[in-house]
Amino acid sequence: MALYKHSAYVKTSTSDEFDKVYSPGASTPHSGIYRCEGCANEIAANQGNPLPPQNHHQHTSAQGSIRWRMIVYAQ
Repeated sequence: MALYKHSAYVKTSTSDEFDKVYSPGASTPHSGIYRCEGCANEIAANQGNPLPPQNHHQHTSAQGSIRWRMIVYAQ
């Protein structure tokens, strides 16, 4: 889970961008922190760079495939 200390630096948003899920290797649409839907690992990614590939980390069959969701948008 992403953490922060000073709430003055973080705002909530209702943007649909936080609802989109991306495949491994997809181009990062926005710089920020992305969370794997299956195992909850988090990574920082820069806009335009590929998200980590399928072999970035392993999942159990119960966790399903690696799927990335933006949880923090860096403006």
